[in-house]
Amino acid sequence: MSTMKFCRECNNILYPKEDREQKILLYACRNCDHQEVAENNCVYRNEIHHSVGERTQVLQDVAADPTLPRTKSVRCAQCNHGEAVFFQATARGEEGMTLFFVCCNPNCGYRWRD
Repeated sequence: MSTMKFCRECNNILYPKEDREQKILLYACRNCDHQEVAENNCVYRNEIHHSVGERTQVLQDVAADPTLPRTKSVRCAQCNHGEAVFFQATARGEEGMTLFFVCCNPNCGYRWRD
């Protein structure tokens, strides 16, 4: 498998780019104008698919994340605990940002959105 390529000018990642006129594959930097001809015309694509369980675990783990803001101005609808972490993210199928809350009670972990 091929290794990732990095820009010689600014050290950012190089992305594959097609030159349709010359019919060659290039690697181009999205930060500066650096481009280089690819030695190999094979481009690898790595897609990672997460199971629903993995996503749920990530949301439960956020309650223990010390870098996320916490609030005591909300109450959990499941256990009535008075502290939750909150963060903004895009909700599936919706435009804009949504405010998500996760209960800080280690025995609960209930999630809701505002």
